[in-house]
Amino acid sequence: MAGTQPLNKKTIVKKRTKKFARHQADQFKRISRTSWRKPKGIDGRVRRRFKGALPMPSIGYGSNKKTRNVHPNGFKSVVVHNVGELEMLMMHNRTFAATIGHSVSTRGRQEIVNRAEQLAVRVTNAAAKLRAEEDA
Repeated sequence: MAGTQPLNKKTIVKKRTKKFARHQADQFKRISRTSWRKPKGIDGRVRRRFKGALPMPSIGYGSNKKTRNVHPNGFKSVVVHNVGELEMLMMHNRTFAATIGHSVSTRGRQEIVNRAEQLAVRVTNAAAKLRAEEDA
């Protein structure tokens, strides 16, 4: 349902959007740059946090608690597999949006979308796996 607006429209601020690079990943093709592992060496510059070395993930990079796991549309996401699970979002339709699970059939998706419209719950992937009805 496109009419439901989120309750909290706080601006989402990301302290860091780049992935943390793995130490010495530029020296080996087999090591992906984005597969972070904590350096464990006894003399490691990165582990000892020397100036000019790669930054390490730490708690200070964490997001604001109020905007953590919030999508750009202002809702938090909940995966739903049937109409019964959708009913839980009835009282929280301004905070959470439903995302229909991957394994749900076309008929099940249609039931969830229709019930979500009645409950005024936003469905993020409402148009997924829906095909035009063929009348013969």
